[in-house]
Amino acid sequence: MSRLIVREWSNCVAALVLLATVVLTGGSGASNRNETYDLVIANGRVMDPESGLDAIRNVGIRGGKIAAISNSHLEGKHTIEAKGLVVAPGFIDLHEHGQEPRNYEFQAHDGVTTSLELEAGTADVDQWYARREGSSLINFGVSIGHIPVRMKVMNDPGTFLPVGDAAHREATAGQLQQIDDEIEKGLRRGALAVGMGINYTAAATHDEIVDVFRLAAKHGAPVHVHLRHAGLQEPTTGLVGIEEVIAAAAATGAPLHVVHITSMGLKNTPRLIAMVKGARDRGLDVTTECYPYTAGSTQLESAIFDPGWQDRQGITFKDIQWTKTGERLSAETFEKYRKEGGTVVIFSIPEEAARAAVADPLVMIASDGMPLTGAKIHPRGQATFSRVLGHYVREEKTLDLMTALKKMTLMPAQRLEKRAPMFKDKGRIRVGADADITVFDANRVIDKATYEEPLQYSEGIQFVLVNGVAVVKDGQLVDGVFPGRAARAPVSQ
Repeated sequence: MSRLIVREWSNCVAALVLLATVVLTGGSGASNRNETYDLVIANGRVMDPESGLDAIRNVGIRGGKIAAISNSHLEGKHTIEAKGLVVAPGFIDLHEHGQEPRNYEFQAHDGVTTSLELEAGTADVDQWYARREGSSLINFGVSIGHIPVRMKVMNDPGTFLPVGDAAHREATAGQLQQIDDEIEKGLRRGALAVGMGINYTAAATHDEIVDVFRLAAKHGAPVHVHLRHAGLQEPTTGLVGIEEVIAAAAATGAPLHVVHITSMGLKNTPRLIAMVKGARDRGLDVTTECYPYTAGSTQLESAIFDPGWQDRQGITFKDIQWTKTGERLSAETFEKYRKEGGTVVIFSIPEEAARAAVADPLVMIASDGMPLTGAKIHPRGQATFSRVLGHYVREEKTLDLMTALKKMTLMPAQRLEKRAPMFKDKGRIRVGADADITVFDANRVIDKATYEEPLQYSEGIQFVLVNGVAVVKDGQLVDGVFPGRAARAPVSQ
């Protein structure tokens, strides 16, 4: 073989090696061993639901972004040794009512990097974001909420949920126009979605609901809906409720997201999931979510407990827990506490329904966490994601780890990225994505919060990064850091 052929062959091999290095590092230039990153996560099992990557890699972070993914050594100003740990996209919670600093601490311990209030929402988008700007542990976002807007327009005396006219009266033509105007304003101010809780605004007509869907469609915003009905008795079943909103989505073109499908469907949950699948198979943009528990939670004074609730939901007083004391209710305490108002836990979801929803690859995971207003609050806001990973993935093997991660990260990001393009850089481990990352021990991660002792941190979540800044380090919260940023759609006038 001539020297010329040998030289050309050597050059070809060198070029192939360089190409392989670029592919492994995502084209980031990480092959330069003199390059230093702000932070390196070394030797972890990197799992990316978008690409399917599941391999030992080193991740370089710079300027709050993932700058390199490599099987070669990376130099960092700081290094997290992740050998034996899973490196995953930070969890995105589409449904969290507890949007206060203490809630964020529990969520960070549960691996959540972006917490979103998309069911109830707010009546004032600008004010909601302004309250959290620069002082949040994790990322935050909100919808413009039909419930709070209706309460505002109809002067309802309720705080979180309506208890007066907004729950029990049909809106006048003038009030309907005000509701539409407020929702349109919220969408222009960057609300991520439109939130609806039709079960709580039972007097809202079908016309009113369809009008809200039309506004959402105009702005390309998904409608996150708590169905009008959640029960087992015709004509107030979850199936009837889901038919209403699928029809509204089909008629208007608005994307639809059905919240907590298990507490809507109860034993009929598989049928509701089948409705979502059928709508999707026929071209509709419909998605859904669940939490991994057999109890729901809401306000006792709400319209859900209007007369007839026992027959509708198939439960009675003993199935309701008062969160301030942990006691199960009787007819007498039900009346007493309903006048007082407060949060209850409702034991109504069959275990087989919860398991079916968690296992279904179509159903996202979202906590529906509540404000921390009672000593016996529902554990879901503190432990949903660890419960899925520990109990349903590792212990019960109900679903595999990659599928679970996809339901917590990529799928929620994809639900929102058309409305809010910033989500194209969340829910992924790839070069250029936001460095929202959760590092956990798959052999140890588990929920510790229970119905009896709900205010306990999850275990096994070792590191959580928000925009490249550690908020959990070696399983402990980091004090004095506020890297959370607004997750918001583009703003217009």
